[in-house]
Amino acid sequence: MNNGKSTVEGYGLSDTSPWKSPSGDTPQPPPPAFGTQPPPPPFGVQPPPPPSGVLPPPPPAPPVAGATPTPLGWTPPPKPGLIPLQPMTLGTILSASFRVLRRNPRPTFGLALLIESITIVASAGVLGLVFVFAFSRVANATSASSADTISNGAVGLLLLAYLVPITLGVFGLAITQGVFAMEVARGTIGEKLTLRGLWRQSKGRLWPLIGWLWAVVGTAIVLYIVFILIIVLAAAIGGVGGVTLAIVFGILGGLGAIALVLWLYTKLSLVPASLLVERLTLGRAIARSWSLTKGYFWRTLGIEFLVLIIINVATSVVTAPLEIVFLFVSGLFNQTGDHTTAIVITVILGVVTIALTVVVGAVSTVVQSSTTALLYIDLRMRKEALDLQLIRFVEARQIGDDSIADPYAT
Repeated sequence: MNNGKSTVEGYGLSDTSPWKSPSGDTPQPPPPAFGTQPPPPPFGVQPPPPPSGVLPPPPPAPPVAGATPTPLGWTPPPKPGLIPLQPMTLGTILSASFRVLRRNPRPTFGLALLIESITIVASAGVLGLVFVFAFSRVANATSASSADTISNGAVGLLLLAYLVPITLGVFGLAITQGVFAMEVARGTIGEKLTLRGLWRQSKGRLWPLIGWLWAVVGTAIVLYIVFILIIVLAAAIGGVGGVTLAIVFGILGGLGAIALVLWLYTKLSLVPASLLVERLTLGRAIARSWSLTKGYFWRTLGIEFLVLIIINVATSVVTAPLEIVFLFVSGLFNQTGDHTTAIVITVILGVVTIALTVVVGAVSTVVQSSTTALLYIDLRMRKEALDLQLIRFVEARQIGDDSIADPYAT
């Protein structure tokens, strides 16, 4: 001990002298832990300048008001045309199905409007002529027996006349579904074709689609007739038992038929897109639709059903006021006895109603057909990584590389 200081003899260490390693190096403080910031310098002490020739890092850019920060290393999927090239959400499908109208209106809304006009006007004209001809013969019948015979013939003639709107509807639906499937498929990769270009893309595939739709309609008509005949035969047995059997069969059979129709419609709803976009045969297109909807049945049915509800509600909102005005005006002029004015107003309102029905029907056709085509592309993205193939195709085309094959082809 010496003046309150202790030393270690032979080593020259004291309580106030700093420790040195045996090698003579000055000890360094431990590095800061990962993710921690170094402590700031004491107040009034400037940090050491950077080494000569090294520029300090630039200050961070100020954030933009309202902008969403983008995670490092992530970029949004490209959107060369109608939709982003990634599996779609419900909102994307709904917005894109309506965007088809705005993006390329001439070959979509224009074509649907033309087909809807021809179908409604031709069907109304044929049915009107047959109705007038048949019931004029009934009114001019000379006896009760001939009137009954003519009435039965008139009913049969009207039933045959209904084949005209059914035929026109099948042809119109085939054309619109085929053209709109190609419009959605090509619009997804940024192409915007004219009606002639879309028709050229659909060449050779509309007849198989027409055959498919005729098979669906024919099967539905036959099953409906068989269902009605079974109910009639059950009721014809006689007595309370036969009527009860007919009612029970009608209720249970009707519910079962609705469930069967919804199931088959959902499983086979992608047949038109498979026929047109991939140019498959009818048998392969049926198998394709069946496999794509496997595991996504309820999603496909829900989206299709939701679009149908939206269209029906919008149609009711548009047409309901016109129907109310029609009933009000007709009743007002019938009470005053001014039949000429009532007929004129009725004809005008009838023409306006038909025109509005044609427009609303055209919009509905575009939206429903586009929704089905979008579901087809979405399921291929989810099951076959079609989005990656589309991105590769778009990027190659942007640099002038034409060696990448059509990503929609199988």
